[in-house]
Amino acid sequence: MRKSENFILLLLCTFFLKGGLEAQIRVPKYSNEFLSIGVGARGQGMGNTQTSLVNDATAGYWNPSALNEISGQHNLVLMHSVYFGGIANYDFAGFATTLDSLSTFGVSVIRFGIDDIPDTRFLYDANGAINYDNIRFFSAADYAFLLSYARDIPAVPGLTLGGNFKVIHRAAGDFATAWGFGLDAAVSWKLKGWRLGVVGKDISGTFNAWTHSSSLLADVYARTGNTIPENSIELTLPQLWIGVAHDLISRSSWSVLLALDTRTTFDGPRNVLFHSAVFSMDPSLGLEGEYKETVYLRAGVGKYQKATGISGEAEHLIQPDFGLGFSYDRFTLDYALTNATGYSNSLYSHVVSIKVDLGDYKSPRKHE
Repeated sequence: MRKSENFILLLLCTFFLKGGLEAQIRVPKYSNEFLSIGVGARGQGMGNTQTSLVNDATAGYWNPSALNEISGQHNLVLMHSVYFGGIANYDFAGFATTLDSLSTFGVSVIRFGIDDIPDTRFLYDANGAINYDNIRFFSAADYAFLLSYARDIPAVPGLTLGGNFKVIHRAAGDFATAWGFGLDAAVSWKLKGWRLGVVGKDISGTFNAWTHSSSLLADVYARTGNTIPENSIELTLPQLWIGVAHDLISRSSWSVLLALDTRTTFDGPRNVLFHSAVFSMDPSLGLEGEYKETVYLRAGVGKYQKATGISGEAEHLIQPDFGLGFSYDRFTLDYALTNATGYSNSLYSHVVSIKVDLGDYKSPRKHE
């Protein structure tokens, strides 16, 4: 980074952390990646194309300005999925409530964790014998807590503004913990049958302050020759998410919706479809068909990757996603079959989410 950019980062860290850890600032290309997976079975079944069309409490993640699209006065969404053959658990809980005719408030919790990891440091007892009863267990988990707000702008019909304040907590047992925070800003606009969503993720830069309990592992580091980690500040750079959606077919009892999303990063080239020395752009395409706002079929493609196969030849990989949903009155059940890595030989994941509308209720809004 240029000297001026480093100076700005140092000023920000000094202001926000106010004399905290004596730490080194790191700007890794991939930071807080658990926040890139997506939430809700509807979104994951459509290739994560929700920036312009999300209409429930998952908007706190996808596009906070879309919280005003919830169908009930209050909206609750719960999601659970497992990844990598059941090794990792991924959960989401979101709640949104209307404050008045123009604004909505939401709160969301995201957890991605691996539990019951064996800690074998004490496997051998004082006599050098193996004692399996000495094995302890710990979890490595990432958490995000989002406070979201959306407000319609009456002066501009169809325009809604919103934003997030988010707190990040990451922990690897008692060995390392991190706390961080950041801001998102979002815009939604409905115009002549089209829907547009724009979200600036981590517009403030999201800071994670890592603390390592090196004394717990000093002996292990010494025996294995590894470098003892130092306390550090990890910075997540801003991203730009843009989505557009439109009804391809709209009939009285059924419709077909097409959505396109792009995620743009500004940390140099990544292994995505469009990349340059300055930014990279990862597009995805989603399709949803609905019948009488009761039965939904979904599909999506995205997460393009270029890889080298076993034969040494280049392979072009795209992740397919599929989903379905059933809605009755105020209750909706969604399911998605998705692939976290995009490789054809990897383990697929099953995603299940439920949505409940509470309080005053109106039929889900058609895409105007």
